[in-house]
Amino acid sequence: MLESTSPPIDANSEMDRPIAAELNANKAVLDGILLHCADAVFHPFSLGENRDALLIYLCGLSDKAQLEKMAMAPLISMSHADGGGLSGIARTLPIADSHVATTIRELVEGLFVGMPCLLVEGEQGGLILNMADWEKRGIEEPIAESVVRGPREGFGESLDVNMSMMRRRLRTPSFKMKSMTVGRMTRTRVIVCYIDTAAKESLVQEVLRRLASIDIDGVLESATIEEMIQDETFSPFPQLLSTERPDVGASSLMEGKVVLLVEGTPFALIAPTSLFALLQSPEDYYQRFFLGTVIRWLRYLFFLLALLFPSLYVAILTYHQEMVPTTLLLSIAKSREDIPFPALVEALLMEVSFEALREAGVRLPKQVGSAVSIVGALVIGQAATAAGLVSPPMVMVVALTGIASFMIPHYTVGISIRLLRFPVMLLAGFLGLLGLILGVIALVIHLASLRSFGEPYLVFFRRGARHPWKDTFIRAPAWALSERPATTQQENAVRLSKNGPTPQREGG
Repeated sequence: MLESTSPPIDANSEMDRPIAAELNANKAVLDGILLHCADAVFHPFSLGENRDALLIYLCGLSDKAQLEKMAMAPLISMSHADGGGLSGIARTLPIADSHVATTIRELVEGLFVGMPCLLVEGEQGGLILNMADWEKRGIEEPIAESVVRGPREGFGESLDVNMSMMRRRLRTPSFKMKSMTVGRMTRTRVIVCYIDTAAKESLVQEVLRRLASIDIDGVLESATIEEMIQDETFSPFPQLLSTERPDVGASSLMEGKVVLLVEGTPFALIAPTSLFALLQSPEDYYQRFFLGTVIRWLRYLFFLLALLFPSLYVAILTYHQEMVPTTLLLSIAKSREDIPFPALVEALLMEVSFEALREAGVRLPKQVGSAVSIVGALVIGQAATAAGLVSPPMVMVVALTGIASFMIPHYTVGISIRLLRFPVMLLAGFLGLLGLILGVIALVIHLASLRSFGEPYLVFFRRGARHPWKDTFIRAPAWALSERPATTQQENAVRLSKNGPTPQREGG
């Protein structure tokens, strides 16, 4: 390994210069650009008998064994220089993918993704060898989205592996993947996936336009891109669906949506999305349709409980005691006779404690996180009740609310509901049921005004939508979902052939 000894130069001014025919001049430029880059390797050797050459690669990003076997050995053993230049040299190497770079920028960008570069004296250009190989996590079961029934493989940090998982599910030339680079320093690759016969051209162009407008130093996770391209920045609700599951991405593409795969993260982004899509789980489609419908209804019910149950309890207990049956009211009053705080303060105290325990369980190591959150909730709840700080009914309300929030399949929606629970609770504590109703009205107005890439967030209520009830409040049978959502191209809305088989009774 040769250490760079050239003085530092302005890398930005040198990046766009063409690769010269003089090997020493190219090496001097690269020495300045890669100054103090300890992982950069400059390996000079003789190509054939009398031509000087230089192989450049980065340690840890290229396969050294394959590089020596498939590149260095054939190059050194060349008996003469091919007349075809770099293209002729490429034809003699047993490497499937190689191309010629003409500028220093192309060469450096290839190095940073693990592709070695060959420079030869007298050749105006560099031969980029696709021999990238770095340590990466294998395909594993998704962690954030548990699987009951369905594929048990999730996206990883390797963009090429993620692309292959999508391609294996969509074996059609209509499935397109456009590559973009985002981030001045990280140069993060983003793949825009869509089916050109299903997705609207206007949607694809809008996604590409928003990605091209991002001007930022670096992108380390898809959340950065999500923040930069969403419609409403200050809304607590996510306007893109994030998923670790390739089957979710493939099904979204067939609905006419766009999927963004980001290098270095297992979370893909799906646009556009809606509130009902965020409350659906892939298992809804892998169970019998009536089971999926019942589970979906249960999820909607507990979604409302997670948002409104503590507020409803506080409002009724503070202002509307006449709504509670006498026996139950006497029982609650007896349990609260020694409590020094009003119901609102009691609810806020318990909710904040529960949220702290939940976050502590998430941040702690996996082996002890669940135990700490469960034991902590039991111990603190029992101790607070025994000390007379909170009443047993309030502990039950907070516990049921926590269980309800766990039923929301996507973490981003769950945390939004957990956040909104507190202002609704304050309105209920000060204004009773009137405040609760005002909070719900304000929330519905906000949701109705939201857009995800121009599509309404409450897509069920969109005028002219094609049979939205079939896949929102219920999960219709697969044979009944014959049309794609309204986000799809109108000329390709049919997803199930009318001439296909229809369900029949046995013997019918």
